[in-house]
Parts: sequence; structure tokens; C-alpha cells
Amino acid sequence: MRKKLLLAMGVILIGGYLAAGAFLRAIYVVPILMYHSIDTKSDATNRLLVVSPASFRRQMEFLKRHAYRVIPLDELAGLMRAGKPIPPKAVCVTFDDGYENNYSQAYPVLKELGFPATIFVVTGSIGHPGYVSEPQIREMASRGVVIGSHTRTHYWLGGGDLKRARDEIAGSADDVRRVSGREKSFFCYPVGTFTPAVRQLVIDTGYLGAVATNPGAAYPNNDLFALKRLRISHQCDNLLVFWFETTGIYTWIKERTHRRHHRAPTAVVTGATT
Repeated sequence: MRKKLLLAMGVILIGGYLAAGAFLRAIYVVPILMYHSIDTKSDATNRLLVVSPASFRRQMEFLKRHAYRVIPLDELAGLMRAGKPIPPKAVCVTFDDGYENNYSQAYPVLKELGFPATIFVVTGSIGHPGYVSEPQIREMASRGVVIGSHTRTHYWLGGGDLKRARDEIAGSADDVRRVSGREKSFFCYPVGTFTPAVRQLVIDTGYLGAVATNPGAAYPNNDLFALKRLRISHQCDNLLVFWFETTGIYTWIKERTHRRHHRAPTAVVTGATT
């Protein structure tokens, strides 16, 4: 009798373990970290978009120390396209807007640690005060940093003006190609939003993929043109918070919390300011 009981308990435990593993694999989303400005200055209007240089270094060193595999978006997209398994503890690092401090503060840390990254530049701002210059872009592009597009003017693409959207999407692709020397790259939806028509414009332009902020469960985790990202802000100064956001399950929790408290229009996928 005791042997049967122990056998039954063993079967239950193994079954529970396998079920838990299957559930975790189903909800796992490769963490694509979204940074903006790496600076010591912030105020009430932009504090969610600013991470201090010291915090950024601590976060990158945390990834290095705990053997995360920081991979370029190219590699992630290639694995997803081929239906191949993603390496354990994989993570991607991205930046929005193309601030000059991405070059002066973030790039030296990435180079020191050997981490690839993607910087989505607003191409109309290249060379303007506070933004990366063409020489800086070319230097970073030659050292493993992928330069992607964030449109020409950070134009909101959810407004329905498809002619303007087409000009912003295709024009910034030409700009990135000219400045970085890279034939094809990735796109980042301004303000984290897009419509099905805008998504199709990005595909038709020839981008390799596109990142959003919170496209929601309606878009599967392997949708290359609705890649889900995690905004890293001053709240991640606490490395425990940073660790939790990089576990791969935070996106699933965030989507369900967002769905419970917000009902977005069906035509536009909403997200945080990017």
C-alpha cells in the first residue's frame, strides 16, 4: 500500500513539474530591454525615460555576472523566423530616439562588456544638439551596434494618415541605410503604437522586424513585427526589480494587468511613451 502511495505521489509530482515547465515555456518572452536617455538629469516629465549612467552600468554588469546571453536583435529574429529554440537567459538591449548619451555613456559600457545593442534613431534629429551624429553612428555600427529606425520626426503612426506614415517609415529606412551602411534593419513604432495598416507598411518597406511597447496578447510572442519590450526606468535602480523584469515572465504579468485596467481601441495597439 505504501509503495503504491509513494508511486502515486511521485507521478503527481512529476506531472506537476512537467506541467509547470510547459506553462513557463508558454508564457516566456525573451526580455528586450528598452532604454532611452542614459543621463543624470531627469524631471517629473521624463523620469520614466531616464536611467543614470551608474545604474546602467550596474544593470549591464548584473547581466554579465549572472551569465545572461545578450544577443543582437538579428539573432533573435533569425531564431524566431526559423522556429528554433531561444538560448536560455537570452536578452536584447535597445535604445529609443538616438540621444547623444547613448554614445557617450552607454556605448563604452557595452563595448567593455562585449554586449551588442540596437539604437533606434529619429533620423531627422541626427547631428542635432543632444542627439548622435553621423560619425558616432558609423563608429558604433562598426563595433556591433545595430542602428534602427524610429521614423524621421517621431511622428505618431496611429492617426490614420497612411501617406505620412509611409513617408516616415520608408524615408527613415533610406536614412539609416545611408548613415550606417546597413542594407536592412529594424523599426521602432513611435509612442509604442501601431495599426494593422502601419504594421503592413513596415513589412512592405523591407524591415527585418519591428518593436513595440505593449502590443498585448492579441499579437503572439513570435510576431517579428510586434516584438514586445520592457521599459527600463529609474525604478530598476533596484537590481531586484531589474532581475524580475528580465526573468522572461514579467511581460505576461504586465499584459494581464494592463488588460484588467485598460481597454484599448481595437484599431490601435497602445503602449507607453517611447
